[in-house]
Amino acid sequence: MSDYLYGLHAVQAALEQAPDSVSEIWVDQRRHDKRMAAILALAKKAGVTIHGSDKRELETLVAGARHQGVVARSVTPRNLGEADLDRILDGLQAPPFLLILDGVTDPHNLGACLRSADAAGVHVVIAPKDRAASLTATAIKVASGAAQTVPFVQVTNLARTLKALQERGIWLVGLDGHAEQTLYELDLRGPLGIVMGAEGQGLRRLTKERCDFLAIIPMVGTVESLNVSVATGVCLFEALRQRR
Repeated sequence: MSDYLYGLHAVQAALEQAPDSVSEIWVDQRRHDKRMAAILALAKKAGVTIHGSDKRELETLVAGARHQGVVARSVTPRNLGEADLDRILDGLQAPPFLLILDGVTDPHNLGACLRSADAAGVHVVIAPKDRAASLTATAIKVASGAAQTVPFVQVTNLARTLKALQERGIWLVGLDGHAEQTLYELDLRGPLGIVMGAEGQGLRRLTKERCDFLAIIPMVGTVESLNVSVATGVCLFEALRQRR
């Protein structure tokens, strides 16, 4: 299955990190800047078909989205499930480092979480199939290439999956605004799953009960909470700091 990917950064990242996923691109013939030249060079190197186009055609391809002069036809990353998760975990040569999203519904937030997961070295991102964002064109664009590099697994029953992860010896740390200990007090080395709640609602009750530890990000300002993708970045990079 293919979809349209758009935007300079997203298309360039796809061509750099997963060139086989891109079959053809459309570019605004009026653009002759360095960023477009870099994309064209990558496309030619990968043998991708290049179509000269205009603003109207590009807007038609992506229904008026902000394309920045380039649109690519890209293979949508395959939907992964429980069997794929077992295969990925069985093949790891290092302690598992997982990100679990409990009902994140905004595709922009999902894309941003995938991007942070890629940067922090997360092995797999897990989310429920129902009432949660999937890999839409928007999520893939925001992920800026990370959707092609970080496995994204959707599971039927998140609570059951969390139990299975614990049976593998993976410790689950959930972020909760009412937790008594801070993120920085926890040992985030070893087999680890960071569990983030939905926008506004946080962790669901069953998910919270399944976590081995609950932690809070200490804040000194007036806001009550962080955007889920921002909070995810904070947590993943604290874990990366400790794991290195």
